[in-house]
Amino acid sequence: MTDRTIGTSPQTYARVGGVLYLIIIAIGLFGEAGVRGRVIVSGDAASTAAKLRTMESLWRFHIAAELVLLICAVIVTWILFFLLKPVSKELVLLSVLFNLVSIGIEAVSTMYLIVALFPLGKAGYLKAFTPEQLYALAYLAVKPHGYGFGVSLIFFGCFCVVIGYLIFRSGYFPKAIGILMQIAGVCYLINSFTLIAAPALADRLFPAILIPSFVGELSFALYLTVQGVNVAKWRERAGALAS
Repeated sequence: MTDRTIGTSPQTYARVGGVLYLIIIAIGLFGEAGVRGRVIVSGDAASTAAKLRTMESLWRFHIAAELVLLICAVIVTWILFFLLKPVSKELVLLSVLFNLVSIGIEAVSTMYLIVALFPLGKAGYLKAFTPEQLYALAYLAVKPHGYGFGVSLIFFGCFCVVIGYLIFRSGYFPKAIGILMQIAGVCYLINSFTLIAAPALADRLFPAILIPSFVGELSFALYLTVQGVNVAKWRERAGALAS
């Protein structure tokens, strides 16, 4: 019974991780294109505020979905630690630290999406502001979320680079997946540092520069879900590490 559990456990972990990774990707696309892309009107606080009011329920659902995404991200991080620990305990721990920092920053950034709704409420104290001021306050709450999310992707990019290297070295995942994940990480790093250092250039690069990131992550998530992990080779690496 013990041998059977050890033998099937990596496959179970891999497939659960793959499904959760696909959920993360789906929620991320829904939030970016299905909600924020529809609600936020760049440079127009009044229009953004109007859409926030008319689509408040969708906006709140989006916030809740983002928090579910972060929960899934923590679990996936733990699963990848288990799956890739036989390659290098030190490097997989480094990847975990990078991703936990990314998740923490993204969680704080998500709170700004809630803050954006406060100026558009019906509380009496809001009467001290003009409508234009309230629109500006709501819009200013949305802007830090974009930059906070960009900063979180710096650490996530580092996570992807390290994870990609571990996948490449593993022997029980395809080397091509590892290369794609490393390319994804580099694209995230370029996009985020450009967003901070040269926002105008970042607008021209986005979203083209993130297409390789999407391809890399989706490929890994699908491989985990459909193929899982080569259990025999995983056990061989795990046994070598233990000895």
